[in-house]
Amino acid sequence: MKRYVAIGFTVSTLGSALALAAVASAAPTGPSTVDQTVQTLKASGYNVIVNRTGAAPLSQCTVSAVRGGQTHSTEDSRGGSSINTTVTSKTVYVDVAC
Repeated sequence: MKRYVAIGFTVSTLGSALALAAVASAAPTGPSTVDQTVQTLKASGYNVIVNRTGAAPLSQCTVSAVRGGQTHSTEDSRGGSSINTTVTSKTVYVDVAC
């Protein structure tokens, strides 16, 4: 039993690190609009939450940060002895300054 707990913890920790790296690689580089950033992240499979500071129209805002959020996954060992992890949803936060 202890072995499964240790494996589960290691998989969860590794999965979190990989998720943050994936967010960094999925975020657009160079100048882009808020809409372009959101669409790129959504196309990569993320649930996008926009945190906005200011009251200007979104078209006049700039992306100040893209931060990884919570990733939900399930672990399953059906069909064999190895544990398989399947990501069911992943969230990313886009900070916007207007």
